[in-house]
Amino acid sequence: MLKIDIALKSIVDLTPDILKENGIKGLLLDLDNTLTTHDNPRPADGVPEWITSMKQNGIKMMIVSNNHFERVKPFAEKLGLEFVCEGKKPLPDGFNRAQKLMDLPSENLAVVGDQIYTDVLGAALKPRVKCVYVFPIEFEKKGFLAFKRKIEGPFLPKKLYDGKSSANLTYKSRIRRKIT
Repeated sequence: MLKIDIALKSIVDLTPDILKENGIKGLLLDLDNTLTTHDNPRPADGVPEWITSMKQNGIKMMIVSNNHFERVKPFAEKLGLEFVCEGKKPLPDGFNRAQKLMDLPSENLAVVGDQIYTDVLGAALKPRVKCVYVFPIEFEKKGFLAFKRKIEGPFLPKKLYDGKSSANLTYKSRIRRKIT
């Protein structure tokens, strides 16, 4: 079962209070289309301030990306974050390496990302880890990622966290086939 625990429009909508409510002390962060657009060397608007706020609130963070060292290292350094590159998401390898470095139990971790078949599935393959889905900064218009976005449709969250009640916090989706 794919399980999205928290769904938000943007990573900067994720607050320390939301994390505390859910027992989350560490974040395994996707890079492309979560912290910035694809191949962009600069963080998206608000991301540096968000990182600072998380650090000030004692939240541990690490980038876990399928991208290569030359892409991830300079970006992570700009934000003062450690990273795991070539993470093999959705397989747990990269998440396991990051968890070991962060020294946190699974129940205190959340995977944060924009892709169903890498980030959300990766969280589902790692027992007790929570999943925070954020909508992509921009939707790809061509190529393999555009194709993946189309087939992710049935699994996208139907509700976003609105800050008013915990009932709006959790969205669970079951793998299902779309019949046309």
